[in-house]
Amino acid sequence: MGRRYARRRENAHAVSSQSKVLVTGASGLLGGAVAQMLLDTGYAVRTFQRRPAADQVESVQGSVTDTEAVARAVAGVDAVIHLAAKVSFTGLWSEFAATNIDGTGNLLAAARHAGVRDFVFVSSPSVAHFGSSIVGSPAGIADPERARGNYARSKAAAELLALAEDSAAFRVAAIRPHIVWGPGDTQLVERVIERARARRLPFLDHGTALIDTTYIDNAAAAIVRGLERMDHAHGQALVITNGQPRPIAELIAGICVAAGVPEPGWSVPGWLARGAGSGIEKAWTAAGARGWVHDEPPMTRFLAEQLSTAHWFDQRHTHQVLDWVPQVGVAEGMERLAAYYGQSGQRRVSPVT
Repeated sequence: MGRRYARRRENAHAVSSQSKVLVTGASGLLGGAVAQMLLDTGYAVRTFQRRPAADQVESVQGSVTDTEAVARAVAGVDAVIHLAAKVSFTGLWSEFAATNIDGTGNLLAAARHAGVRDFVFVSSPSVAHFGSSIVGSPAGIADPERARGNYARSKAAAELLALAEDSAAFRVAAIRPHIVWGPGDTQLVERVIERARARRLPFLDHGTALIDTTYIDNAAAAIVRGLERMDHAHGQALVITNGQPRPIAELIAGICVAAGVPEPGWSVPGWLARGAGSGIEKAWTAAGARGWVHDEPPMTRFLAEQLSTAHWFDQRHTHQVLDWVPQVGVAEGMERLAAYYGQSGQRRVSPVT
């Protein structure tokens, strides 16, 4: 990302009539793609993340839990796209709440105080997923009490907090990209590859559950479009997907083929995985609190539910509000993934952490 940022910086800052946008969490795959797309479109961009930025783009280092750093980050910007979050299948509630809820509150308060006009909160469909299948449904209302797992519950609370601040003077929209993937993805793609290579990746219920996903370029474009269409999008939560539901087995097999690793050859009943996931999650959280483990567990109840229940969404309202449709289909995305991995799995896959 660094070289691409550097190439675009001069042009972006020369477009003085365009807005300056703060992107939090720009060190992640999606945050980096959003920042790059803004630069490519001609916006001035400032990033905000905990680690030092390797790019030449204007950047502020810090955490959303640090009110002074947040104030520095929002000073002089016209809009905020907030992606920074604690993302994990396990962990203490206090850690999720501090970053995802309190951190969002800090950013909202600082943005209002600084005179920011528009605020895009990047959320997750998991805020309205309660364990049962979602079949062609609209976005649904975020519910911290019913969402599954500390990540989803904290994101649900943060989304409600953000949308409650929406007004004519401070416009807020929530964009929920669903299962984002693509070259460089460590959250889904590399975990699938590593576990498939180690023969530790079963299907649940033979992988028949129908799910929708979002290719990285589509997710980034939709988030930027949410900012550009704030007149129409503010006050709403919009789910973003490719609009191409596929059986989980087909998607996982596609990733494995792209990377040149064996496809899963065995299946586990979904009910068994959900029960085992509950126990593993509790044990993993306790061990993590003691510093005994630092990686993700092999299974949690939330993950088992995601892998054994359908979840795909009606995208008509999203397309109408954003005046946008995805440009990269699943098949093309898999071709790009295969090119990234050299079509033979020779590209090094970093360890799951």
